[in-house]
Amino acid sequence: MSQDVWSAVDDYVDRTLIPADPVLDDARAAAADAGLPPIAVSPAQGKLLHLLARMHGARSILEIGTLGAYSTIWLARALPPDGRLVTLEADRKHAQVAENNLDAAGFGEVVEVKVGKALDTLPSVEGPFDLIFIDADKPNNPEYFRWALRLSRPGSVIIVDNVVRNGALADADSTDPTIVATREMHELIAAEPRVEATVVQTVGQKGYDGFTLALVTE
Repeated sequence: MSQDVWSAVDDYVDRTLIPADPVLDDARAAAADAGLPPIAVSPAQGKLLHLLARMHGARSILEIGTLGAYSTIWLARALPPDGRLVTLEADRKHAQVAENNLDAAGFGEVVEVKVGKALDTLPSVEGPFDLIFIDADKPNNPEYFRWALRLSRPGSVIIVDNVVRNGALADADSTDPTIVATREMHELIAAEPRVEATVVQTVGQKGYDGFTLALVTE
């Protein structure tokens, strides 16, 4: 199998199961026009986040890592009318693009964008949250997961993106800070009696990667 095949399948999934959406398309275009890095979740991954939030009946969502708010919009669309979403973005320019996209999507009053390094802003965030999505700088994943636990309750779901890293997660000798930290996060999860978790490997237009899915049990 190859990247061409993975991308072709994603294209088929997008055409077949994810109808054209001007709001989301405009959000991606606005992020690209502003020079934001092209690292947002794919449409299929965004739809997955949306469905997981709906299946879980999430009324409150925390997102660590906003970028241009593409994933934020997918998650916000899963909320009930009285739901809330807090998203954390370190880069002020990215946050401005995100706020513009959220306003255009009709979520300007629903989503709170906190600007600043997440480890600085997390102490001001009030939980608990039903669902927490972590998709920020990978070297801080262990601390982000610790904060996610603090801001959760029994039954909360924690999703961490980009954990497989083209298979590098299995490399115990890696000195890459993103791999070292992501392995540390999984060791933390394994030792945490309040959490049940697994890793799902994924392929698609974004290559070979995966996410960690954790359930807070107590």
